Amino acid sequence: MSSATYPAPSAVLELLKPITWFPPMWAFACGVVSSGVSIGANWGVALTGIILAGPLVCAMSQAINDWHDREVDAINEPHRPIPSGRIPGRWGLYIAGIWTVLSLAVAATLGPWVLVSAAIGLFLAWAYSAPPLRLKRDGWWGNAACGFSYEGLAWITGAAVMLGGSLPSPAILGLALLYSVGAHGIMTLNDFKAIAGDRQMGIASLPVQLGPERAAMAASIIMAAPQVVVIGLLTAWGKPLHAAMVCLLLAAQIAMMTRLVKEPVAKALWYSGFGVPLYVGGMMVAAFAVRGM
Repeated sequence: MSSATYPAPSAVLELLKPITWFPPMWAFACGVVSSGVSIGANWGVALTGIILAGPLVCAMSQAINDWHDREVDAINEPHRPIPSGRIPGRWGLYIAGIWTVLSLAVAATLGPWVLVSAAIGLFLAWAYSAPPLRLKRDGWWGNAACGFSYEGLAWITGAAVMLGGSLPSPAILGLALLYSVGAHGIMTLNDFKAIAGDRQMGIASLPVQLGPERAAMAASIIMAAPQVVVIGLLTAWGKPLHAAMVCLLLAAQIAMMTRLVKEPVAKALWYSGFGVPLYVGGMMVAAFAVRGM
């Protein structure tokens, strides 16, 4: 195979962005924990579900996003696999299609509930990046689609898999929804690095719509508010220790948000590296709090 015609495996791996697989894999794991079902004999199902959430569905979303963002990336990040030519021709699109089929095939082995969930996640991934919907053209809609797919849908699917396909409890569904809302703000953090290209290409990310400072403030509020509700719910459910732990994690995030709002472009990546782990840490604390509820 000619390297000028076919992409090298290293370029394909870079296109699929393993670093981005963590959020849905973690959310799926939160679902597994919150179900209250012992992994025990179900460890194979849980592991397959985590692989489905990260290296398959999430990886596919990265490929299709980079394919449809190739003109923006040529401005903002020309070193990426597609604009640099390391993923030649239409291979970015082909890889997205192959990963879509592979994801559905693996999901089908886990039962109809997981297949439906995977299909919804894959649809949202294509709708986010590809015409005619291309939800990412508006930061409000696009980030909502990503937040629901990466956090809520993965969490609910993880719980449902462990419960044998049954619908998770209202407590689990409520937490998954709340952390999905907060993930909207996390998605905004990714947009600060692409402001120039987004403006040129007509993509109305929140930093483009609101300006960097106001977008950082909006993202901070969107991340913090659902966690306040989670703290209230955990307290009402008789889980004061878990509520206190989430409260401490939120307090640390708020301290970091003050720096993010002052220097959003310079601090967005910094906050992603240090603030977001506190957010997802709170997710797992909440998952343990509702085990078996």
